[in-house]
Amino acid sequence: MSELPKTLEDAIVQARAATQAALADGYTRLQVELLFPELKALPAAQQFLPAFDEYGDKLKIFFADAGSAALARRDWNEIPFQLLDIGTGRMTSIESKVQPEDEIFLFVQPSSVEVPQLEKLCGIIGEQRPFVMFAPRLEDSSIVGIGYAARQTRQRFINTIESCYYLRPIFEEAAVFRCYPGLWEVWVEKNGDYEKVAELPNKPSGDELDAIISGTEAQAEGETVAATSKSVFRGLQRFVKALRS
Repeated sequence: MSELPKTLEDAIVQARAATQAALADGYTRLQVELLFPELKALPAAQQFLPAFDEYGDKLKIFFADAGSAALARRDWNEIPFQLLDIGTGRMTSIESKVQPEDEIFLFVQPSSVEVPQLEKLCGIIGEQRPFVMFAPRLEDSSIVGIGYAARQTRQRFINTIESCYYLRPIFEEAAVFRCYPGLWEVWVEKNGDYEKVAELPNKPSGDELDAIISGTEAQAEGETVAATSKSVFRGLQRFVKALRS
């Protein structure tokens, strides 16, 4: 049974193990969701890379834009992986970005803006070769002006991807957590500790989450499992801030 991580580094270690377990079980469309506004994707993704050590140069890594890919080439020293950008708005052929010798793909923090290109790329990748989305922002509610057809395309694409790792703090009061192969969990802060108050087979909706959190006060003390660390998400936020350059 996985427990809430004490730091972002711990979360990434858990995410690596969850990803490897899901790949071993045959999943080919995965995402690792670390839902912190302060998250700096490039350093976090670099810590995540050991999940793919066995693939060597057969891993291809995609970034949302050429600038992010260039930063990774500068900062990620001596890695065998290929680093490319998705190519939004460029004339580069999407087909040319995926080669027969590529075995697995990592997309670093793609956003809802890139969904049309992502869906095309993943169609070329096919069903047999796996891909992993790291810290995606595919459901970004801040994107305005997107039409109904585009929203439908985005939702259809998202629904094909399995969240093998998910960590979302809700202010400093609660958290939604999933670490494959475990169930979805809701943790609530009580007297300085975080306690697991629910396990669910699927990601809880907003209404389900509200009901779980509001109903925890009525639960008996013995029905929850205490976390081993206090104020875990305050520690996570401090760790994320420390990654800023």
